[in-house]
Amino acid sequence: MANAILKNNFNFSGQKNHYEGKVRDVYNIDDKLLVMVVSDRISAFDVVLPAGIPYKGQVLNQIAAKFLDATKDIVPNWKIATPDPMVTVGKFCEPFKVEMVIRGYLTGHAWREYKAGKRTLCGVTLPEGMKENQKFPEPIITPTTKAEFGHDEDISREEIIRSHLVCGMDYQILEHYTQELFERGTEIADEMGLILVDTKYEFGKVGDKIFLIDEIHTPDSSRYFYKEGYKERQNNNEAQKQLSKEFVREWLMEKGFQGKEGQKIPEMTEEFVNSVSERYIELYEKITGEKFIKSDSTDILNRVEKNTSDYLKNYK
Repeated sequence: MANAILKNNFNFSGQKNHYEGKVRDVYNIDDKLLVMVVSDRISAFDVVLPAGIPYKGQVLNQIAAKFLDATKDIVPNWKIATPDPMVTVGKFCEPFKVEMVIRGYLTGHAWREYKAGKRTLCGVTLPEGMKENQKFPEPIITPTTKAEFGHDEDISREEIIRSHLVCGMDYQILEHYTQELFERGTEIADEMGLILVDTKYEFGKVGDKIFLIDEIHTPDSSRYFYKEGYKERQNNNEAQKQLSKEFVREWLMEKGFQGKEGQKIPEMTEEFVNSVSERYIELYEKITGEKFIKSDSTDILNRVEKNTSDYLKNYK
């Protein structure tokens, strides 16, 4: 198995603090820059799994960088540079405490809620008589709270504004950006023979200006179906062929794990880990139309530290 980054604890020049998320490690440089190291950790059901996935961090970082560049005409974003395949350096933003989830199809969490009998999700009324993986008449926005630990929670637009998580004027802008970004992502996916099923966006502020932050249109934040055969599979009530992290969730559920108290994470064999790595690389190549070039994995931690430190020294 190739080397993978599970933990990192760098000490960059000007570093004020270091935050370890489920997948990303974020370093605050003088309240001016953020260094985001995308690790090879993988999470599901808001639980970080014990094994790292080779090249996953590189895949996520490079897809996000590509889509940040492809959408900067819609909304300004935090990215300044990618000094290493697993690192993005960007503007220090104050993040909003909500994630903007947008869904074009009834699948994943939304389907599980629907199958359980719920017809309202985050204040949005869902049509009766829908099938799993069916397209909504129009994409729906179903925000969640952004939890530092544990599970993100569904929340409605009204609850967000009432609880002052986001003011009404800013929230309208976030909804507009979310719809525009999803439309662009859908168009790009369509050109590559994919369907962008659902995704999430995160935003932050510098002063009064809103920026798109974090990742965008990666297999960790998004779900993709293959366009070819979608209608036939849907008509035959067959599972959709998809490129996303959902297959990891399905594998865990098959083995009796959904992140609930008392449940034990199943063993992640080398064969399974490598199959997950291959799926991430497949999505990279499919969504970007580019061949994935594996970075040198002989001493990843030193490589990341050197490339990032060299960039910060020369940044003006």
